Amino acid sequence: MLDNFVWFEGIPFPSFDICYETIKDVRDNFVINDDDVFTVGYPKSGNNWVVEIICLIISKGNPKWSQSVPIWDRSPWIETDYGHKLISEAERPLLSSSHLPFQLFPKSFFSSKAKVIYIMRNPRDILVSGFHFWNSFKSNSDVTSLEQYSERFLQGNGVSGDWKTHFTVAQADAFNKVYQEKMLGYPPGLFPWE
Repeated sequence: MLDNFVWFEGIPFPSFDICYETIKDVRDNFVINDDDVFTVGYPKSGNNWVVEIICLIISKGNPKWSQSVPIWDRSPWIETDYGHKLISEAERPLLSSSHLPFQLFPKSFFSSKAKVIYIMRNPRDILVSGFHFWNSFKSNSDVTSLEQYSERFLQGNGVSGDWKTHFTVAQADAFNKVYQEKMLGYPPGLFPWE
């Protein structure tokens, strides 16, 4: 599965509309304005569902915009070549989406007042949804079983990296605390990622 990917700082991204130069440009040079809004989450977390809801809120419940304009034009993905070009020419305020992990998000975001709607989903659901999604592509024929995909996912070799790298340090610490509480009583070494 990972042969057909663009690698950026050790993180794999699907190569069908993403290139190394675009990710680097987004991280280092993309200017985020204070009134921009982003949906961000690990792949298969529900970004598209949230974008549809936001579009209905923006259009005051009128579905015409959502029905007539493709989602990738209403909320372009900043890390894709197509989305990056579209955003560069777009009027502001901007509604955009991203699967970029925290450390690759545009540097200008951290000095802006832009809004991020971070989408989190149960990792088990992400894993199953991701397996079916990526396995539907013929070019990913080496992903033959859920077990094989699970092993890669749990080792942090999923699309856009490890789903935990999307968290800030504080979020990762909070997750680890909850995880340890939930796993009390299970024998050590039960899970392959331990």
